[in-house]
Amino acid sequence: MNKTIFITGATSGFGKAIAEKFSSEGNHVIITGRREDRLKELESYLTNKFNIRVLSLAFDVQNRKKTFDVIQKLEGQWQQIDVLVNNAGLAAGRDLFDEASLDDWETMIDTNIKGVLYVTKALLPFLIRKKGHVINIGSTAAKEVYEKGNVYCASKSAVDSLSQSMRIDLLRHGLKVTAIHPGAAETEFSLVRLKGDAAAAKKVYEGFQPLSAQDVADVVYYCTTLPAHVCINDLVLTSTSQANSFYFQRTS
Repeated sequence: MNKTIFITGATSGFGKAIAEKFSSEGNHVIITGRREDRLKELESYLTNKFNIRVLSLAFDVQNRKKTFDVIQKLEGQWQQIDVLVNNAGLAAGRDLFDEASLDDWETMIDTNIKGVLYVTKALLPFLIRKKGHVINIGSTAAKEVYEKGNVYCASKSAVDSLSQSMRIDLLRHGLKVTAIHPGAAETEFSLVRLKGDAAAAKKVYEGFQPLSAQDVADVVYYCTTLPAHVCINDLVLTSTSQANSFYFQRTS
């Protein structure tokens, strides 16, 4: 492909796997995240293994000013962005509505919703110029609300709605917009959600084979390889053992 791909939340999980997948196919990548040490490590790995160009940008998508400042300083080839993958996101806590933390709510809203808005808005001049592709990583939680999901489900429902509105509003510019909604995937997701409780996070995936980060990366990549006149607007992705947010086939 030899395109330039901008990926948020690239320090772990889906984002890291997506960066590696695109790099392995000869594309140049801009990787972003909060943890600069991990970004630099990934930059070195991708550059040396795949002989492609990598730009790492350490910033938090929750920070509106920083996000716009960093993106507006992009120069030369790094303005030639073909694909934006809005991957940065998280779940914080799994509590009943009346017991949930307001700080957790604000973190999810600021990252999962505002982060998508800030990054997309800042990059639009470059994406419009290239008739690019916006890929928003949602969740099956956007499709069904479950107990103790409250604001996480709401934030991913917002990503779903925003993806639809972007597709409509940006149609006149020839942009593609795709929402990809993964189900259970064994990454750092549950560990973060459960505040570092490794034993509890492990139990989430017991008795079935969940998706891997690589599975999701492969699907993201596929969506960008279709002919110019073809756009996958909305895609729900689960392991064979999961039907939706509620139904799982577990062996124990």
